[in-house]
Amino acid sequence: MTEHMTTAAPLLKIEDLRTYFYLQSKRAFIRSVDGVSLEIAAGKTLGIVGESGSGKSITALSVMGLISSWPGVISGKIEFTSNQVQKNFLDSLHNYVTIKKREGMIMDVNKDVIGWEQHSERMMSKVRGKEIAMIFQNPKSSLNPFTSVGRQLSEAIRLHTVVKNNQEARERALYWLDRVKIDSPQLRYDNYPYGLSGGMCQRAMIAMALACEPSLLIADEPTTGLDATIQSKIVELLAELKSELSTTTMLISHDISIISRLSDSVAVMYGGSVFEFGPAKDVLSSTHDAQHPYTSALLESIPTVQKITEKGYLQAIEGDVLDTINIPAGCRFFSRCTRVTDAIKEKCEYREPPLREIASGHKVRCWLYFD
Repeated sequence: MTEHMTTAAPLLKIEDLRTYFYLQSKRAFIRSVDGVSLEIAAGKTLGIVGESGSGKSITALSVMGLISSWPGVISGKIEFTSNQVQKNFLDSLHNYVTIKKREGMIMDVNKDVIGWEQHSERMMSKVRGKEIAMIFQNPKSSLNPFTSVGRQLSEAIRLHTVVKNNQEARERALYWLDRVKIDSPQLRYDNYPYGLSGGMCQRAMIAMALACEPSLLIADEPTTGLDATIQSKIVELLAELKSELSTTTMLISHDISIISRLSDSVAVMYGGSVFEFGPAKDVLSSTHDAQHPYTSALLESIPTVQKITEKGYLQAIEGDVLDTINIPAGCRFFSRCTRVTDAIKEKCEYREPPLREIASGHKVRCWLYFD
């Protein structure tokens, strides 16, 4: 008798996601996310790294259904499969959009914005907050300044869990404030956001996100704006919670050390596209012999003990981040790449390489890895 092995579907699977914004002054589209495909297995952490403007946060906001500017998400699939929910968040949204293309490029989008947003809200209303929670990069602006932190946390618990009693919700809120190591939870419960430090507000945001026991947690630059000591403590907290709760996480950061410490797999984004995807130990290894030139350049720009001891210079990435209005025909990193050879130069300049698997689970978008 033959035993058949089945592979569980990933908790989140993104396919060919395109999120464009129209810039009226230039009469052109900003292709913030341009054909991104990613997936996260249940219980794992996917780290997304790249320079500012690479499309990391817009990818996360697209998953949350928080893109409302015209035209916003215009195509692709965002498939979510948990014990409670199985759906494509972009299902049927194409009915509200008419796209005109020329030579494969989107030239015009006509969108029923009201119909789109109403349909999207129906799709996401029972998912956002309960099944998917998000930690934003500016905690003080994400919290309601006119309501105490404890009341906001209690309200989220009553809204997204089976707990409906006020006293029980308060006790649950205090438990989570203590769990994220806020000092004096009883006192902080009644504090307003302006009375807390940035680090405390971020801990409160983490408590609010996890208190509803989401299937997926999205952490968008969770240490931005905090001083180095507080950053370290927040990372330690996230590492501890990851070990204890095994929450599936999408972690977005430009800080590679944070991504390296917390992630099981890593996606490197540049110019709205995924340039490399694979196990964190391979993608972020300084000694790995198969990496995208952009990934290697990012790793070279990180201060290390050896570089500081030897008083060596950090390696800067020459040139500017890609303007996603004017995307070149070839590789998006071509003008900044230092590893282009004569054999592949023409292809790099005029043909965009596909994302190709070079080892089990490890994919790279580079002509260097094609025969």
